[in-house]
Amino acid sequence: MEMIDMSDLLNGGLWDRSFILPEHKKAMERQDRESKRVTKPILDAQELEQIQQALSETFHQHRRITLKLFDEFENVEVSGFVTAIQSYRREIKLAIAQGDYQWIRMTDILSAE
Repeated sequence: MEMIDMSDLLNGGLWDRSFILPEHKKAMERQDRESKRVTKPILDAQELEQIQQALSETFHQHRRITLKLFDEFENVEVSGFVTAIQSYRREIKLAIAQGDYQWIRMTDILSAE
């Protein structure tokens, strides 16, 4: 008869698969996600000026731009053409594909290339 080590059952074995209630599993997933939350970096005046300059140049020259956007859990990159700049709303309209666009808040932009 084979001896079963209790630590094998607890660490990735029987316990993980059979004894976790669905609501506990969801709570553990939420906690894991929350532990990955990051705070938004504060950009200095020079970085903000660089972003604004790149957006303006791209808009006037109809060049593709890649933006790095802040997200609480992971930074996101989007690429497209700036088709509108709404300074009073502090947003830009980025055409990603034919007929597909996204409004992006300028405060969410971390870098522009």
